[in-house]
Amino acid sequence: MDQSADVLLSDGSAIHLRQISPDDAPAIVEFHSRMSDRTRYLRYFSPYPRIPERDLERFVNVDHHDREAFVTVNGPRITAVGRYERLGPDSPDAEVAFVVEDAHQGRGIGSVLLEFLAEAARANGITRFVAEVLPENGGMLRVFSDFGYQVQREYADGVVHLSFPIAPTEKSREVQESREQRTEARSIARLLAPRAVAVYGASASGQGIGAAMLGHLRDGGFTGTIVPVHPSADRVAGLPAFRSAVDAGATVDLALIAVPPESVDEAVSDAAASGAGGLVVVSAGFAETGAEGAAAQRQLVERAHAAGLRVVGPNSMGVANTNAAVRLNATLAPALPAAGRVGFFSQSGALGVALLAEADRRGLGLSSFVSAGNRADISGNDLLQYWQDDPGTDAVLLYLETFGNPRKFARLARRMSRVKPVVAVASATRPPGLAGDLPGPDAHAVTALFARSGVIRVDTVPELFDVGVLLAHQPLPAGRRVAVVGNSSALSQLAVAASRANGLTVATGYPRDISPQAGAHEFAGALAEAAADDGADALVVVFAPPLPGQLPDEDTDFASALGSVALAGEKPTVATFLLGSLPPGVPAYPSVEEAVRALGRVASYADWLRRPPGVLPSLSGVDHLAADIDGPPAELLAAYGINVVPSTVAGSADAAVAAAEALGYPVALKSARGALRHRIDLGAVRLALADEDDVRAAYRSLSGSFGPGVVVQTMVTPGVACVVEVVEDPAFGPVVGFGLGGVASELLGDLAWRASPLTDRAAEALVDEPRAAPLLHGYRGSAPVDREALIDLLLRVGRLADDQPRLRSLSLNPVLARPDGCSVLHVSAEIGPPASRRDTGPRRLG
Repeated sequence: MDQSADVLLSDGSAIHLRQISPDDAPAIVEFHSRMSDRTRYLRYFSPYPRIPERDLERFVNVDHHDREAFVTVNGPRITAVGRYERLGPDSPDAEVAFVVEDAHQGRGIGSVLLEFLAEAARANGITRFVAEVLPENGGMLRVFSDFGYQVQREYADGVVHLSFPIAPTEKSREVQESREQRTEARSIARLLAPRAVAVYGASASGQGIGAAMLGHLRDGGFTGTIVPVHPSADRVAGLPAFRSAVDAGATVDLALIAVPPESVDEAVSDAAASGAGGLVVVSAGFAETGAEGAAAQRQLVERAHAAGLRVVGPNSMGVANTNAAVRLNATLAPALPAAGRVGFFSQSGALGVALLAEADRRGLGLSSFVSAGNRADISGNDLLQYWQDDPGTDAVLLYLETFGNPRKFARLARRMSRVKPVVAVASATRPPGLAGDLPGPDAHAVTALFARSGVIRVDTVPELFDVGVLLAHQPLPAGRRVAVVGNSSALSQLAVAASRANGLTVATGYPRDISPQAGAHEFAGALAEAAADDGADALVVVFAPPLPGQLPDEDTDFASALGSVALAGEKPTVATFLLGSLPPGVPAYPSVEEAVRALGRVASYADWLRRPPGVLPSLSGVDHLAADIDGPPAELLAAYGINVVPSTVAGSADAAVAAAEALGYPVALKSARGALRHRIDLGAVRLALADEDDVRAAYRSLSGSFGPGVVVQTMVTPGVACVVEVVEDPAFGPVVGFGLGGVASELLGDLAWRASPLTDRAAEALVDEPRAAPLLHGYRGSAPVDREALIDLLLRVGRLADDQPRLRSLSLNPVLARPDGCSVLHVSAEIGPPASRRDTGPRRLG
């Protein structure tokens, strides 16, 4: 299996990692020759000036089972080697070692190698690594001790002996995700705060996209050095031009590429030679044009990563940073919105300029902006990693068309939203056939999935800005009670209706209508009283202009009256103000419905923040390494501690009797037709069959009505029929659904959904959320079911879905819930290639 990957190092640069090959022998000899004497001594405990032929043969030939080795490469050169070797036949222990070229030490390569070696070893039944390290090799000792494993140390014969189990732990995952966040954030920081920018494709005539971007970069006041690269001109746009970025003698961090697609490779090579950290490829003609363009795009990313570069685009409209110390306008927009504290990511290059213009019109100040275009490399996930700790960003807006790695997006969104609000334009509808024949989340459930991950999902770009302006300028509400204040009873009633429609509660004593003849001072007084009212958490202000000449001039400054309250209080204020413009910082909307809808979405986010996040509980009896994804579904579930009631398919009455006797009476017979096997209401199930005669009679009846073939199953105590589903969602990866069985529930789509893996609180909410859930709690005198057993089942299904990327869908139907536990009667699964990129195992780009 191909284990190659592009990964990021601690300085934010990319590097390629792959398994060693016999063809690497010359490169290994060259790699060894570049090592310092000290590095050789620390690795081999001796001078070891050259590699003997016998050792070289063994180094480059591994069986990828008992012996494995990975190399990192920078172009044609090997920069590091890591390997493990099993200590004996079938031993669970393996010795691990790695060495990094001197020039690349201190960049986190050792940690990356250890992640990949541990994953490969676990897949081959190895559970523990051992290592021998010289005491003076502090760097290597830190690699092991900082990894999150429980490392045991012993000192003997002048060597430190280390041993540690390599099963992932909560600590090791935390360390790995923290490193991932830092490296991805640093790779973006190099692009958004460059010391120098090289521009490829700016014509000397001033015409074309490249010249426009160069002009915007220059006129925007970029504080660094601009390096136009031109094949013949000495000056471009009044700036000295160079044949190569290397000739400029500046530290180039970012390259803007706006050349024809066939010339992009040459520009990439030149940018790499200059030491650039990343590329913004504005050039079109790649994946958006078809298969040939997609192949060229893959080659572009491979070349860039091999040189340590990250890629924005292609087909991007640029990146921007409004920080006064940077002032980077590397976009196709002539001017940027004012500086602010909102980060903005747009997948669409075509909409990018329009989005920036709209942000400026709305008075929404931006901290930074990235247009991903074809999103061949850098995506919204990378920007979430960067903005999480960016001190200049308080809120994030995302315009998303598709999700490259939905599993990772779900994880990052949950973490990011606890720190800063995230608003996303994303479709709530799902492609038909997404989950095969299984029900998937409907539009309402998809919106709820976003909300439960802390993401404020909106349908349109105007709604994105509606919410963004409110988050940028106003505090979060402490609750859902709103005070409606206005000078128009008609508008006030619209606000009341809109509040209820958006899940807000109109506070006691409201709406408060002031007279249409009231002046600005009376208006300000009413607003101040509402702002001080302990019974209200937010203000909705509706104002229609008074008649001309109705009030004295000194009492008509309603905008200032509203601003004095909205900008001074601790409660958010939204306004529909049909009289001129409001002071900056007061969110104004053209309609009452838009204002209240934005407030409702922000209130839901604030509710989510107040709820504890829950934890991923440890589960006994889970052995995901023993899980065979290609085996029978019941065996897959057994690896996660989920038992399926035994059953056998029988194609004749004699076979049914034999199966019943093997299972033990009493048994149940069900039609073998998949859609009917749980349909008691259609007569497709016969229960409590006590002997051979009962089985034969039931088989005759079922085969006569539904065709030959039955399922014979051990009889279990009756209970409330439930359904557990897993499907792959385009935004969240695997999601777990729970509902009650029956035609009515299926018809109404009465399933609750959560993204996997499930926390304890998410599993509890799944059990209680379906509209039919009261049937589980002792409805009309029946005994309540074992709620904890259902929660445990859901936690195990969530863990399975998270661990197994090839699981495309899973259905447990029916699950019988009883006062003494629950029983899974039937399971079906669809296995295939992963529907989305993995988000487990070693760090990988993407």
